[in-house]
Amino acid sequence: MRETFVATTTAILAEDPRTAVVLADISADAFAPAARRHPDRVINVGIREQLMTGVAGGLALTGMRPYVHSYAPFVIDRAYEQIKLDLGHQDAGAVLVSIGASYDASTAGYTHQSPGDVALLDTLEGWTVHVPGHRDEVPDLLRAAARHDDRVYVRLSSQENRQPYPGVDLKVIRRGPVGGAVVLAVGPMLDPVLRSGLDVTVAYTNTPRPLDTNRLRELVTGEIVVVEPYLAGTSSRVVSAALSAVPHRELHLGVSRTEERRYGTPADHARWHGLDPAGLRTSIGAFLQGR
Repeated sequence: MRETFVATTTAILAEDPRTAVVLADISADAFAPAARRHPDRVINVGIREQLMTGVAGGLALTGMRPYVHSYAPFVIDRAYEQIKLDLGHQDAGAVLVSIGASYDASTAGYTHQSPGDVALLDTLEGWTVHVPGHRDEVPDLLRAAARHDDRVYVRLSSQENRQPYPGVDLKVIRRGPVGGAVVLAVGPMLDPVLRSGLDVTVAYTNTPRPLDTNRLRELVTGEIVVVEPYLAGTSSRVVSAALSAVPHRELHLGVSRTEERRYGTPADHARWHGLDPAGLRTSIGAFLQGR
């Protein structure tokens, strides 16, 4: 997905003189051709993520539309105060685009992991969060973000589904028994949910904020399971509020709050956190048996 981001944003730079890209070294080589063509709009601040966000805020206040890019723990966790102040408090907009996310960069250790990034943004107002499940969903999300001045986070991953599902609405991918449980998969969690083999209705979204709550209310009649590729329970507040008038039971699955102090591959981490098909089948099956 990173290559798709670079290609799409490079095209947007050429098309829209309002657009700028602010980097903290990462992907500087990939953006080098764009930097030669637009030296005043492709800015590499070095490994200074807080400055990266501050520069983006300043650009936004001058009428520019900045795209800010780094690993998730650097663009979100490390620069959280600048996101809160230089963007949120100033009511300035930017498009933050991350890679690495929860455990894509597992071989680099916990410094390059951020299971809590979406939860952190949930403490702030006015953020749209996109979690594309396939690289072909990325260009439309990036281009849509160029057409307004709101605050947007695009969380890219090396994990992706076998096929794209464009659009930001909540989609039903597979129908289960009438009146049965609904499993909502966010981004790249769709394929593991489908491979779990459970006889449930499977829905999908690549935009957990704002969540398509109208469609969610239409689907849920009793039991809802949310499977997210970041901290477990991140969407519990949003889902509970949306279904407050519907008698229901909820299960929220995601990355555990217990830190894995080991390396391994992304597939290893998915298994350790119960986010592989077998783990999901066990957790969701036990939840449904407890009706």
